[in-house]
Amino acid sequence: MDVINPKENRKRHIRKTSRVNYVPLFLMMLPGILYLLANNYLPMFGIIIAFKKLDYSKGILFSDWCGLDNFEYLFKTRDAFIMIRNTLVYNLIFITLGLVVALSIAIMMTEIGKKKIAKFIQPAICFPNMISIIIVAYLVYAFLGSNGFINNTLLNGNGIKWYSEAKRWPFILVIVNLWKTAGYSSIIYIASISGIDGSLYEAAKLDGASKMQQIRCITLPIIKPMIILMLLLSISKIFNSDFGLFLQVPMNSGMLFSTTQTIDTYVYRSLMELNNIGMSSAASVFQSVIGFVLVMLSNAFVRKFDSDSALF
Repeated sequence: MDVINPKENRKRHIRKTSRVNYVPLFLMMLPGILYLLANNYLPMFGIIIAFKKLDYSKGILFSDWCGLDNFEYLFKTRDAFIMIRNTLVYNLIFITLGLVVALSIAIMMTEIGKKKIAKFIQPAICFPNMISIIIVAYLVYAFLGSNGFINNTLLNGNGIKWYSEAKRWPFILVIVNLWKTAGYSSIIYIASISGIDGSLYEAAKLDGASKMQQIRCITLPIIKPMIILMLLLSISKIFNSDFGLFLQVPMNSGMLFSTTQTIDTYVYRSLMELNNIGMSSAASVFQSVIGFVLVMLSNAFVRKFDSDSALF
């Protein structure tokens, strides 16, 4: 008769018990997994549309292949340089200024975190992110419209044609973007700073370190991995633009296209005018591939100098 090994019997019992205990957790994960598959993975089938001349009567699978014609159309247009330039430059500005402003807000919020005023400031700085971009567009119009606050009140009726002159809109779009996103983005940094051991700051004070020295020598080095992570995630979307910001806020004014036209808005306008789904799909594939390559290169660069801060 075989002798049952007590250790083996215990391992079997642990495995059986673990399977039973994990069943509720798997059931809780199931809706999220199904949503992830339906929203992020199943649509990847549509990538083939970028390489086809879509014929609705034949369907996606049986439409004729057209190679890289959709990509060629996207980059041969006279607006190709303008939309790629705007998309890249705006995103670089948004990433740089967004990081500086979000970090500044986070550091200031942690300094007043125990005061009553923080209970008002924290919701206030996050509120703009919850406002629909359409409402934001009309708020901007209330300030910049021909009969808006700036023209009628500040300029005493000597109004500027804001929606006809493109030269001012790079500044307007940057300000609107920072107002809408910086407060919400700072929450992650606030959480990271709040986790820093307070004894480090107390020791620095005893050594005579000023507040700026504490920030430079304690706060920033400790939250550096989080800063790098957020930068890497931002770089992945550097060829994407906030569609609502560049279409709704300028009120889709044709006279502003030189400074408001991006890849996303161009694809939308082309889709509405030409109904060319293949070209719009090609633009999405281009953005995704470039974003993936940039993330891989950025992560490799970070891993070379600081492997602990890299994504993988």
